[in-house]
Amino acid sequence: MTTLSNKVAIITGASSGIGRATAKLFAREGARLVLSGRRRTALDELIAEIEAEGGAAFAIDGDVRDEAHARSLVEAATEKFGGLDIAFNNAGTTGEMAPIADLSTAGWQETIDTNLTSAFFGAKYQVPAIIARGAGSLIFTSSFVGHTAGMPNTSAYAAAKAGLIGLTQSLAAELGPKGIRVNAILPGGTDTPMSFTNAPGAGPEVLAFVEGLHALKRMAKPEEIARSVLYLASDASSFTTGTAMLVDGGVSINRT
Repeated sequence: MTTLSNKVAIITGASSGIGRATAKLFAREGARLVLSGRRRTALDELIAEIEAEGGAAFAIDGDVRDEAHARSLVEAATEKFGGLDIAFNNAGTTGEMAPIADLSTAGWQETIDTNLTSAFFGAKYQVPAIIARGAGSLIFTSSFVGHTAGMPNTSAYAAAKAGLIGLTQSLAAELGPKGIRVNAILPGGTDTPMSFTNAPGAGPEVLAFVEGLHALKRMAKPEEIARSVLYLASDASSFTTGTAMLVDGGVSINRT
């Protein structure tokens, strides 16, 4: 039996990067998936790949800042697959990066809403559905930024990601008696389209600098982060809740 047999999972930010890698891994492990992303074409391509490997997935494109979108994902999980066991609230953005005096109010709000308010919307509708199943797992994508490291010009991002850890801890205490485990995953530098190492104009020196920040002297592949998400989603982590789980290649402790 595969790790997530008979489980239903929602994954946001599924059209690329960590979300996409996690969707493919969850499907291989037997989960039926409801996927969210902004790019319909990318979601359709992902579903085709999952179905070609024998998996089952349904996608709704939309904006995680929209409360109605969060509700629609849970409704789809219930209508298409009979319920909800796991939610990986992964969608996020680095947002506007600037010194605090230059950071626009709109940039601040967009970053907070995309990273933090979206997680609130997700949990608000996911939790009742998971309670109805008797137990389950909520997972949020936070960051070492704002937790173990301060980086200049990232105040909105750091505040949002730190807020996710507070949300994780509060919900873990609130929902533990109901059989729901709540954890946050904190990736290090990961080779995704969102990484600033892949930004226009970012040369080899940017990649070398970021790799050097990590004890392992490299960035993660999305699949490596996905395997840690699988751990938190599965019964392998049955006594793990309320954690800010670093999967960061040692960037939090490295000083070399």
